[in-house]
Amino acid sequence: MTDPIITEQRRTLEPVHVDEPEQRTNLWSSRLVLFLRFMAGLALLKGLFHWAVVCGFVSASGGKFEDTATSFQAATVFFGVIDLVAAVGLWLAAPWGVVVWLTSVISMVAVEMLFPQIYGGYVWIVGFDLILIVSYLWLALMSSREQPQ
Repeated sequence: MTDPIITEQRRTLEPVHVDEPEQRTNLWSSRLVLFLRFMAGLALLKGLFHWAVVCGFVSASGGKFEDTATSFQAATVFFGVIDLVAAVGLWLAAPWGVVVWLTSVISMVAVEMLFPQIYGGYVWIVGFDLILIVSYLWLALMSSREQPQ
């Protein structure tokens, strides 16, 4: 038998230099993870708020949850579930967490803009959510640029 031809050079480990400062090459990636953890906290608080409305601890519409419109009930339960799932995924910095969070945020923007009778059509919520989406996209772009090709 013959030995296979090796076309690649062997990779050698570089020695550790104690005196040299550690270079941070993943600055934008760490900022992205920090942003995702912050958004996980916000999504957790938002999801818990929606469940507080469902359980009757908080009255968002002035009355009992059972007496509100069906559209309000459906939207509140939907956001109560999706925000808590997004919070877990964002905290883990998993790709599915970002997808669920983007679904939640875009759904909230759609509800506020297209169905103002459900939550009141607050423009500041739409603006805040759009700022968060743009911030995420910018951080993701900057993070992808620092990854080796």
